[in-house]
Amino acid sequence: MTNTQDINTIQKAVWAGSLPLEIRLSPSDCRIQYPRLSYLPFLLDRLHAFYASSLINPEVPAHEGWFSFEGVPLKWHYPVGVLYDLFSGADPSSHKHTHKGADAVEALAVLELDNAAGHLPWRLVLHFTEWPEEQLVRLDVAGKVVEDAFINSVKEADFIRFGTAKGIMSLSKDDSNQLWEAVKAHDLPLFNAIHEKLLQRPGANLRNIPIKIYLPSSSPETIATDTGTTGTAAGSLKVVQSLITPTVSGKEPQTLGTALHNLLPSLFPHRRTPILARAVLHGAVLPLTAPVEEVMRGAAYADGWVHLGVVMMG
Repeated sequence: MTNTQDINTIQKAVWAGSLPLEIRLSPSDCRIQYPRLSYLPFLLDRLHAFYASSLINPEVPAHEGWFSFEGVPLKWHYPVGVLYDLFSGADPSSHKHTHKGADAVEALAVLELDNAAGHLPWRLVLHFTEWPEEQLVRLDVAGKVVEDAFINSVKEADFIRFGTAKGIMSLSKDDSNQLWEAVKAHDLPLFNAIHEKLLQRPGANLRNIPIKIYLPSSSPETIATDTGTTGTAAGSLKVVQSLITPTVSGKEPQTLGTALHNLLPSLFPHRRTPILARAVLHGAVLPLTAPVEEVMRGAAYADGWVHLGVVMMG
């Protein structure tokens, strides 16, 4: 198993990840370097002020802004890094591993790599009119809609990990506020002060790993799996969820390859070698030998989820 220092190093690399964005509102554009783990609504106040002179209706409030990429409204409750990996079309970074075994340090080190520069900056369009009611939930001036969506995601991840959401529900109001402020400020030390309380729960055993698997699709059909549930996301994406245990046979660490093979055997027919598809996290291809628990501890997003994209090979 990877030690705590290695996990912390990986987490710092993940939190240091960012993307150059080019955000356009005719006739001008704005370029900004933005954390992969952050959320697009956090940009609205700054962008509203930047584009104030270009707005058709200068009275429109900042929270009525929304973003699109190539005509697709972007779900604001997904972190920017997830949206980029799913929609940009960039080829994920890959890394050859010298070890034949499931060395977690080497396996997760790929997360420090950058995406292909050809798709950067990521060009988004900002809108302050014609809100896409059928695709996006409206925001509010106080930002409570975004906060509630994030906290609900944290609660769901907490429940999947331990079979109860007691950890997040028992946080004090100050701790809950600190967690949200840490996410908004992209402050890892402040975040970990609260996040560790959720992960290191006395007397509670880790039951499952919170993983969402995103599949590209050209149709709204659902994927049928033996143990998981599926649904359709924005931009013709399918989301697969299932209960993925940290170990198999009660003792051996479960690898990403084993979990994906059990869930999606048609895409991952081999447990150790990608043949038809690759698993992508934070813009990098993950080796199938990576233990799922260590991926969660070092590379989960701020909401506690491992948001895993699937990219077809060839």
